[in-house]
Amino acid sequence: MPPVRSPAPDPVTRAPVPLDACALARAIDVIGDAWTLLILREALCGVERFDAMQADLGIPRSVLAARLARMVEQGLLERRTYRDPGRRGRPAYRLTEKGRGLVPALAALRQWSRTHLAHGPSLLSLVDHDGVCVETRLVRADGQAVEDLTAIRARAGPPVG
Repeated sequence: MPPVRSPAPDPVTRAPVPLDACALARAIDVIGDAWTLLILREALCGVERFDAMQADLGIPRSVLAARLARMVEQGLLERRTYRDPGRRGRPAYRLTEKGRGLVPALAALRQWSRTHLAHGPSLLSLVDHDGVCVETRLVRADGQAVEDLTAIRARAGPPVG
């Protein structure tokens, strides 16, 4: 006799929370394009100068200027002026505390890439002040590490725990 199968759950037809009430959607709106994420990478690496970012990324100057202006407006970067001897002042950009708050997300993206994208080892490491590599992991509100990512579900309502 064949095993009895449970009926498949009904497919989800709508996300449980509308975009305007979702913290994840708001974050994606602020940082969800490739150029913004690459600029955050540059800033995390300590690259502050417009010309250096533009050269590293190969991004059009107008696109970089627009992204940097938006990131300053959103509070992710702060704009400072530096002046090389004998030259006019130029803008430099540094991560703010709010921008540094994205480090766990950037570390998680790096870690995901190392696991799921087959492009060889990453030469970029993220380390703490002692030079020890850092990684991300999901932890429940009670402090227990989450090992089974298939157990993670989105739901409507305030956090529990």
